[in-house]
Amino acid sequence: MERIPSVQEEDVVAFDPNAGETTSSSTASANKCDACTALCCQYITQEIDTPKTKDEFDVLLWQISHRGVHVFKDCNGWYLLVQAPCTHLLPDNRCGIYDVRPAICREHSTEGCERDVAIDAGCELYFQNYAELDNYCRERFKRWDQRFEKKLKKQKKAKKNKAS
Repeated sequence: MERIPSVQEEDVVAFDPNAGETTSSSTASANKCDACTALCCQYITQEIDTPKTKDEFDVLLWQISHRGVHVFKDCNGWYLLVQAPCTHLLPDNRCGIYDVRPAICREHSTEGCERDVAIDAGCELYFQNYAELDNYCRERFKRWDQRFEKKLKKQKKAKKNKAS
């Protein structure tokens, strides 16, 4: 496994949109970032397996019950979105490790970025809280509210057998 080099104080360089290329598209991208509050650096997403069962959706309910966690489905699949600003953002919303930033940051394009299209606008489904996801589950599963009954019956039966 390749070791990731640690970032040293002398390696940390703030993002300078005027450095490097000076083509009109580069300038447009830089200007777009200049007027931004680092919207793309305020959250992370993690692809998850497509939930299919009541138990899998129940786990999503637990996850979305935590502050700053959302769930969405777009044309690529299902994702958790965690609202958590990058720790390398500087007070002026520039990247504090721009020269050594991760590949995912380097690959992020300002074409269709968060300033142009809100994250939830391109989603087939977007859930911000427990109630929204729970309502979806009630529509999807006819017996959503009965999902615990089978488990409770098994527990009572096991308890009864143990007592005998």
